[in-house]
Amino acid sequence: MLFHCAAALSRLPLRVHYAFADYFLYPLMYYVVRYRRKVVAKNLRNSFPDKTAEERKQIERAFYHQLCYTFAETLYGYQCPNEEIKQRVVFANAEEVDQAAKTYGGCVVMLAHVGNWEWMSSCQQWFSPEVTELNVYRKAKKESTDRFILDIRSKRGGAYVEKQRVLREMVRFRAEKKPIVLGLIADQKPRPEVTRTWVEFLHQETGFLDGGEMLGKKFGYPVFALTVHRPERGHYQARFELLSMDPKNSPEGEITTAYARNLEANILAEPHLWLWTHNRWKWKRN
Repeated sequence: MLFHCAAALSRLPLRVHYAFADYFLYPLMYYVVRYRRKVVAKNLRNSFPDKTAEERKQIERAFYHQLCYTFAETLYGYQCPNEEIKQRVVFANAEEVDQAAKTYGGCVVMLAHVGNWEWMSSCQQWFSPEVTELNVYRKAKKESTDRFILDIRSKRGGAYVEKQRVLREMVRFRAEKKPIVLGLIADQKPRPEVTRTWVEFLHQETGFLDGGEMLGKKFGYPVFALTVHRPERGHYQARFELLSMDPKNSPEGEITTAYARNLEANILAEPHLWLWTHNRWKWKRN
């Protein structure tokens, strides 16, 4: 039932999805449900202490609009042709990552919840046929929800693997001599007792996941970060930023710190594009 409803709704023009987001979803989420507004206000207040209350409020409202657009765009993308998605999400230098994957057997790309992160899985179209985009995800608790999410995400040709099976799949691809571009979102909060890299990030001491760095070191794969900008609604420009071409010889924590700096610059350029509803600073260093 869920798949049929999504398929039917996704056929509506994108302008209809945006109208639904602006005139129904946004008022419902922002004014009625007030979805995580306290968390968002706290995060913005601590991250931008030099901005006025009105400036932070403007970012807050723009962020909630973007969040609603992300929902609308994701649903629209369910049936959207690959050719249109490729026009809407442009990866400026995908050929560099593609060549590095073929040269070294693979690359690691550390992403974040910036812009429409669901559409970022469309980069398979920008790689050579022999290079596989392998995305790490966390399985949803409900089986039907998990199947629905995977169905949406796999429309663009990329493969998905649960985080518990990442190492096994990377070993398999290497044994079969199939180059991969491993994409993993790395801006979630890790538990403090297992956090090895702490960075001063948006005026706050922040723990970062270092899985991308560790996998790059283990396999000797170059590590990139993905920077995302939104020139206009419904269009995103993404660029791969090299963090390390030789991760095995990078000092401990250097790659993760570079990723945090890259993400911070991305957020400061367009703060409304980041996912502020995440209670990112819930845990502190022990």
